[in-house]
Amino acid sequence: LLLLCHAEEAAVIVSGLRNTDVFVGESATFTCEVSHPGVKNVQWWLDGTPLHNNLVTEISEQDGRIHTLTLNDVACHDSGTVTFRAGSLISSAKLLVKGISLPE
Repeated sequence: LLLLCHAEEAAVIVSGLRNTDVFVGESATFTCEVSHPGVKNVQWWLDGTPLHNNLVTEISEQDGRIHTLTLNDVACHDSGTVTFRAGSLISSAKLLVKGISLPE
């Protein structure tokens, strides 16, 4: 048990979230890579609201190390701060959803 706790404590974020700009109706993908599998209590947030896996919000994990959030068909009101949390690990980035300006 001590070894397990120690290993979990040692996890670090290898590659954090990056700021992403997309247009209305597009998909925005955020990826966070941790140093080793088995991090606990993984949670994604958008402006302080917890996100859950559904049709518009895809949350996935690859090899237990690469955590991905895809927001489909984004709208202007989706702009904000996306946060990945796993235990004491935190990474955040900005999502900017740009409207399509119509020619006048």
